[in-house]
Amino acid sequence: MRETASAAEARPYHHGDLRRALIDAAQRILEAEGPTALSLRAVAREAGVSPAAPYHHFKDKGELLDAVADEGWRLLNEAMKAAREKAGSPRAAMPALGVAYVCFAREHPALYRVMYKRSRDKEALPEHLHDDDDSAYCRTRDTLIEAGADPNDAIGLELATIAAWCAAHGLAELGGFRQFEPLKDALGGEDAFFRGVFEHMGVFAKGLND
Repeated sequence: MRETASAAEARPYHHGDLRRALIDAAQRILEAEGPTALSLRAVAREAGVSPAAPYHHFKDKGELLDAVADEGWRLLNEAMKAAREKAGSPRAAMPALGVAYVCFAREHPALYRVMYKRSRDKEALPEHLHDDDDSAYCRTRDTLIEAGADPNDAIGLELATIAAWCAAHGLAELGGFRQFEPLKDALGGEDAFFRGVFEHMGVFAKGLND
């Protein structure tokens, strides 16, 4: 349970990275109470700083939400990077990336919603997803290449990456439905269920050139 406002106020801000502290405070509020509870004043109270302090870094709540969304994309990338490294082979890595994506969405539901809402408001995913080779999206693309996709087929590769991304996003939306509980039990748990779903999708189950 999140600390009360009085407890947060009693915890003074000591270190130098105020922006980081404000983003962390916003994430705590977001996960505990949802986006409607988020305001610059609430974030200041949670971080234990003056009500004016957030305005040194964010002109309004929208800028704060953008920063929180950026942090969400960073955390998603870290989760998918760890899954890729643990998986070993590219063929094993594809469903592992999907499972990592879905688990992230399930573990951080409010943050996940903010990530996509901010993107929808701008009618575009963050630029770094396509431009940064270390991003979660590009990691999915590169793993597809390692699994057999033709790196010279730019359109086909982009479509396959989008297909994989959409599949993971869709399962993140549907994976918590109660009617899947018996199947999860039969397969040995939620992660096994997610993996099983991905392994029945062609873009996850095999290299594109198989």
